[in-house]
Amino acid sequence: MRLTAFTDVSLRLVMRLAVAGDGELLTTRTAAGMLAVPYTHMAKAVARLSGMGIVETRRGRNGGLRLTEEGRRTPVGSIVRALEGGGDLAGCEDDPPCPLRAACRLRGALRDAREAFYSSLDAVTVEALVAPPTRDALSLLRPEQAAGPSA
Repeated sequence: MRLTAFTDVSLRLVMRLAVAGDGELLTTRTAAGMLAVPYTHMAKAVARLSGMGIVETRRGRNGGLRLTEEGRRTPVGSIVRALEGGGDLAGCEDDPPCPLRAACRLRGALRDAREAFYSSLDAVTVEALVAPPTRDALSLLRPEQAAGPSA
């Protein structure tokens, strides 16, 4: 199973925020630069994660992003489930619909496989994702090191 780019960006943001120092608030633009993703993609990820209660956003001069305590403890499987949704992995309902869908077992097998994938991620918290040496690599990211446009 391959994650969408949106989920990938969202998880990278959560991981970077998990290693932020006390009082370190990243802006959406800074986070986009650090993680080498377009600003618009990062803004969408921030909005979704904020709505999920994983990221807190503060506006204004001293504003920025921070990972909530709930976000720190959240199982990665729960985050991925929410971001990826529960749609079919196969194109059973595409236009035109698959002629085998009424008698096909593939749809159920793929649904079970997706759930097994998510369940394996349920054992991993965000905090566990950023244990060393990942923590060290994330802490070294700086906006000026990013390649590509950030806006």
